[in-house]
Parts: sequence; structure tokens; C-alpha cells
Amino acid sequence: MKIITPLRLLLISIIVFAVLSLSPFEAVADASVGTWQFQALQEKLIKDGFQPDKIRTYYQNPQVSFERRSVSLFFVHSEAKLNYDQFTNDWSISQARKYMKKHQAQLEKTEEIYGVDKRVITAIILVETGLGTTLGKSSTLNTLSSLSSFEDPAVRQEFWENFKRKDEISRKDFEKRAIRKSAWAYKELKAFLQYTQNENFDPVVIQGSYAGALGIAQFMPTTLLAYARDGNQDGVIDLFTHADAMASIASFLKRFGWKPGVGTEKAKTIIHRYNHSDYYVNTILKISDLLS
Repeated sequence: MKIITPLRLLLISIIVFAVLSLSPFEAVADASVGTWQFQALQEKLIKDGFQPDKIRTYYQNPQVSFERRSVSLFFVHSEAKLNYDQFTNDWSISQARKYMKKHQAQLEKTEEIYGVDKRVITAIILVETGLGTTLGKSSTLNTLSSLSSFEDPAVRQEFWENFKRKDEISRKDFEKRAIRKSAWAYKELKAFLQYTQNENFDPVVIQGSYAGALGIAQFMPTTLLAYARDGNQDGVIDLFTHADAMASIASFLKRFGWKPGVGTEKAKTIIHRYNHSDYYVNTILKISDLLS
């Protein structure tokens, strides 16, 4: 039995969108799009302090391209309602218990350091990525760069001219949303590049959700820079490792007020900072109770 995590649900939506909106010819044409869209973006990153040689190297890599189809989802995508009940059925709870047993030492260490219930940490990892089994397959650099590039009017114009679903959004609303998303994505892109440079990772090869969330904990880059921690103390913060993901989740929750013995209402408020869905919050607490 497979858990349909938020990431897997979004991946299914992306596949369906691609099939419905693009012909085979268009799909091939999309794959061949160059990176002219990133020219102004590169100059802005360099102006903001990133090393020119590194920026040029990243964006000259053939793996780096404008993600037309993924970006389109931000303008027409309406996420299907996630079935949170799947996370509280017997099979899912059984898998979570196995996970807790396998990672018992690290979970207990994390709980001791941060004061965050190991059951809540496990519950978040279960819902976010199916206990680390569904991490996303979208290029984080491509996704955030593509959205950031919408600051350039020429990029917005070209995208709109080739957009196949104009009946679902007006030009005015598209412009407003594109500019807003560009500002948001650029902050995340800068944080992502800063993180990869700090930890000596290659940003070109890192994959995550279609929205840019990373690793087992599904942190956005700005959240990662602020709250991620080195749980296994190997000198590297890597949210694709369970120890670092656990410590980072605990660090985040502690920062927003989690303490041993925290009451239910306070716990809800804190978890809501992690994901602004009441269904999500209630599911995390229900899983935690079932793991008792």
C-alpha cells in the first residue's frame, strides 16, 4: 500500500496537467527552450553578491532550463483535496511505528535536545514525505529560477503568448500573480543558493517539490536557512538525511514555542506555522496520539 503524500498528489496533478495541456510536439518544443529567460536573473543575483563565475556555471549547465509546465501550475493548478485519513489508517501507523523503532536513538536524542515529542516529529515526516520515501523530482534551481524570472516583462510576455490555458485566468490576474510569485521565489532562490554554497552542494542536481520544498522535512530554503540543524553532527546540514530532518523539524517547532507538556491548543498553533491547514494540524496530532 502506498501513501499519497502531498508531494505525490502534486506529482500526479503535474502529470495530468502535462497530458491534458500539451501535445507531443509541444512537449518536445518545451524541453528545448533555452535559458534566455534567466539572463536578467543572473545579473540580479550577481548584483546581490553571488560570485559571477559560479552563477554563470550554474546557468550554463544544460540541465538548467525554464520549467514552463511546472510554472504553469501556479496559474491554473487547483490542488486536489488530500485524503488525510490515509495517514491514520492501520498500515500507515504500523509503518510509522517501524520508523520510530529504526530511528529510536536519534529520535530520543532529538527529543532530549529540543524538547519536542518524537511522535510529533515522526507524524510530520509521515505526512510530508511518507517517512522519507517521496521527496519530489523537480529541479529546485529550475523551479525557483523560472518563477523568479517573471520579474522580467519580456519573460512574462513570452510565457503569456505561449500559455495554452488563457481561459482559466485573465491577463491582468496573470500579471499580478506572476509579479507576486517572482518576488517570493527570488527570496527562496537566494536562500537556496546560499544554502548550497554554505554546505558545498551542487544546486543543479538537488530535487524537491514542484514549489521548491526540500528534503525529508520539506523545508522551503528560507526556512531551511533559519531553522535547519545538523542532527547527526557530521558538520553538514543535509535535510535528505533523517537525523538532520528530525533536528530541523524540532528546531522549527521549538522556535515557535513547543515545550515538553505543551497543551493541545498551543500545539495546534505551533504546528499551524509548519503548514497552514487545519486538516494537516489535526492529522499530525491524531497520528501522535495513535503512536502513543
